[in-house]
Amino acid sequence: MNNLRIIFCFVIVFSTNNAMSSESGMPQLNPEFWIAQIFWLLLIFSTLYVIIWKIFLPKITYSVENRKSRIVDDLDAAEKLKESAEKKLQEYNAIIDGSKKEAKKILEDGNKKLDLELESKKINFNNEIEKELLDIEKEVINLKKSSLLSIKNIAEEISSEIIKQTIDTEVNKSNVSAIVDDIAKKEMKNYI
Repeated sequence: MNNLRIIFCFVIVFSTNNAMSSESGMPQLNPEFWIAQIFWLLLIFSTLYVIIWKIFLPKITYSVENRKSRIVDDLDAAEKLKESAEKKLQEYNAIIDGSKKEAKKILEDGNKKLDLELESKKINFNNEIEKELLDIEKEVINLKKSSLLSIKNIAEEISSEIIKQTIDTEVNKSNVSAIVDDIAKKEMKNYI
């Protein structure tokens, strides 16, 4: 029902408007001005068409083509840069791997060299210690011999003195010396 009322109102407005507009002098609706309107319509739209076709459309086409070619060039340049970056990355990784291998080799060589030097110094140190020990043993043996000789001389003197004081006579030193030598030889075998 409401739709009918609205449609009825539009019909009244348009029919009244059409009737009034042609009578009131609107040239667009007056058929005697239609030929002039069609002429100017064709002239203006033809001119606009030619202007757009000859002036604006080539500029727009040139701009679009220029953008397309720039985008294609940029994509090609980006692809080349990507390939170049990948090559550089591979070179960089190869350099890093080579450096790691070289550093590992240097470390291994350094460790081997250090081990050899350490072993050499250890051998030299052991040789020096053995030499010192031999020298000390010789000194100890010489000290034993000299101390045994000193002890022998002291034993001879003390024995002579004890015998002299005990018997109250002078003893032959060669006899005391022979007895002490005999006892010392037996005792020296235990120490040497």
